[in-house]
Amino acid sequence: MNDIIEKLKQSNLTGRGGAGFPTGLKWESVAKAEGSKKYVICNASEGEPNVFKDGFILENYMEEVIKGMVLAMETIGASEAYLYLNPDYFEKYKEKLENLITGKNIKLFKKPHYYIAGEETVICNLIEGKKMEPRQRPPFISASGLFGCPTLMNNVETFYYAYKISQGEYNGTRFYSINGEVKNKGVYELPENLTIKEVLTQTNNVPDFDFFMQVGGGAVGEILLGDELDKQAKGAASITIYNKQSTDPYNLMENWANFFLEGNCDKCVPCREGIYRLKQLILQKNFKKQELETLFNTLEKASFCALGRGAATPFRGLVNKVLPD
Repeated sequence: MNDIIEKLKQSNLTGRGGAGFPTGLKWESVAKAEGSKKYVICNASEGEPNVFKDGFILENYMEEVIKGMVLAMETIGASEAYLYLNPDYFEKYKEKLENLITGKNIKLFKKPHYYIAGEETVICNLIEGKKMEPRQRPPFISASGLFGCPTLMNNVETFYYAYKISQGEYNGTRFYSINGEVKNKGVYELPENLTIKEVLTQTNNVPDFDFFMQVGGGAVGEILLGDELDKQAKGAASITIYNKQSTDPYNLMENWANFFLEGNCDKCVPCREGIYRLKQLILQKNFKKQELETLFNTLEKASFCALGRGAATPFRGLVNKVLPD
């Protein structure tokens, strides 16, 4: 147990689902947690627009992902695991996955078609057969997760790299989803310490027009301009390029609002009503920026979970950086 945890720590591998928590510390905390039973969950919910790296990994490295899950089970002392798949991946890979998990006490679970269904405590609720809404934290799932037991949950990419680390085959890379108005759309495995500009250069995707981009996710990712690319792609490491001249920012914001409205759980007023009000203002197109900023602050400070808190990020960036004054 200690051997692989030390290898994970030394590798500096962080979670690849968005939060970026150190993987070695997470595995260690669940391994040390007290509980008569423990669980491992691989989160393959990947429901955000323009993010598709987990699908690429399942398509090409499914066996390594399963081996990473088995490694995690052995490391933390878990007797059971779940592979939590978005509906598309469930239908596409069900048969092949069932062959790979035979005899390994890993179960497949089909995610509902809602963005909030990818939040870790919602995942636990859904597997337990409960309502699709997030739980209060703490306690964190590492101490009390699935069925009240210590639970280790990581992203597809994280389990893939954990296995590679156990085999001495990790070289500090990560997967990038690149799409939008680019020449070479796709998923690329490149060093994780590259800047966004270097990623675009190495994949021959540097735009030759005035552009802006959304980085880290196709819904909650931040908005960057062409002179802000000397930073690394965080979160889900997706990069979506938009042509500044031909993209209608109001249409883009309306699409985001529809995504958040459809994908939330309706549990808390700030998220439910805040995003609805945000959509109404966008449709009117005559809002004052300060009016939006008030909504953004409410979403960030009063929403129950990360969906509402993160929803303000792309809107604020687009309003302040792309919309004319």
